[in-house]
Amino acid sequence: MWLILAFTSAALLGLYDVAKKQAVKNNAVPTVLLLNTLFSSLLFLPVIISSECDLGWFGATIFDVEPQPLRSHLLIILKSAIVLSSWIFGYFGIKHLPLTLVGPINATRPVLVLVGAMLLFGERLNTLQWIGVLLALVSIFMLSRAGKKEGIDFTHNRWILCVAAAAILGAASGLYDRYIMQELEPLFVQSWYNIYQLTMMAIAVMLIHLLQPNRTPFHWSWAIPLISLFLSAADLAYFVALSNQEAMISVVSMIRRGSVVVSFACGAMLFREKNLRAKAIDLIFILAGMIFLWLGSR
Repeated sequence: MWLILAFTSAALLGLYDVAKKQAVKNNAVPTVLLLNTLFSSLLFLPVIISSECDLGWFGATIFDVEPQPLRSHLLIILKSAIVLSSWIFGYFGIKHLPLTLVGPINATRPVLVLVGAMLLFGERLNTLQWIGVLLALVSIFMLSRAGKKEGIDFTHNRWILCVAAAAILGAASGLYDRYIMQELEPLFVQSWYNIYQLTMMAIAVMLIHLLQPNRTPFHWSWAIPLISLFLSAADLAYFVALSNQEAMISVVSMIRRGSVVVSFACGAMLFREKNLRAKAIDLIFILAGMIFLWLGSR
């Protein structure tokens, strides 16, 4: 059962990227992101109310979380700022770039996490992990060549830089998780960091309205609530999978990396993106790199 949930989580993460691409098309990114954080907060609001009011709505389930002290909330506020910054860069990047280019770049985040763990925590990479890192670097070089065929220069295109910044901040969030998850429950973090992101994004959107009144206009898209739905469902499937005593976290994490296959396929079929053969070869290199990273971490 946990394997089915892991594959479900991967598929939903891929659809999450597709919903983002559709939602920000010719749309105001800050407002889309504000609504995304709003819907995500509403989805997890019952967990917070039950916990803080001691109502016991979710007793004996993974949604039953205990109230935490102020220090825990401060830790989550910092995580919220990191993740929200990553999302802002990522949303702008995915708006202006092909999904078949953004997806593979995002799939290299585990490499950044490994390198960060090596630099910050003194972790040593084994031979298999170094092979995975090398394959990921080769894939990025090949993606840059594929991008040039579409007029996208990796060294000078600001949207590529946005995607790179999103990946780096996403990796920073992953490294930060290694610290805070030693003392905090995943569902407590998940529910509260949505609330804090909503607060931050609401302030940001108000400032943007005041300082840039003539920005890109917002229009409603049903893809906007789907962003929150797919992401929350993907995380829920992930947490439920890990709650199974037989589940192997290394296998579950590896399967989730396969979400790039779903987003790549949708980019090809739904958005009719170009230069697919070269990008598919790059994707194979990335997936091979992820497999070597997984084998090295077993």
